[in-house]
Amino acid sequence: QVQLVESGGGLVQPGGSLRLSCAASGLGLDDYTIGWFRQAPGKEREGVSCISRRGGTTYYASSVKGRFTISRDSAKNTVYLQMNSLKPEDTAVYFCAARMARSLVNICTPSSQNYWGQGTQVTVSS
Repeated sequence: QVQLVESGGGLVQPGGSLRLSCAASGLGLDDYTIGWFRQAPGKEREGVSCISRRGGTTYYASSVKGRFTISRDSAKNTVYLQMNSLKPEDTAVYFCAARMARSLVNICTPSSQNYWGQGTQVTVSS
């Protein structure tokens, strides 16, 4: 049974930092592209950052480029999202997802993902 479990969300002040973790079981993350997505109330789910199977290619949404960093630890079968300089508009439920396709086309498109975690809430507020 495939499970992706996110952790690390919470309440943080503007300008603060959080590190999200996505721990996998039932699959080896090295065989998948992994992505972080978010969904704010009333908005569509959007790709935030994604990383290729061996980590050689990363994608960042323009709204987070320079502030967020995605990484993967094969030994721990875990992917991380380091979020710095957080803004109120980063408030959302954050999900990790795994994608089987080898192609990097649509790497960070929600509809192309095969497995999803349950999400973790990130709230940026003073």
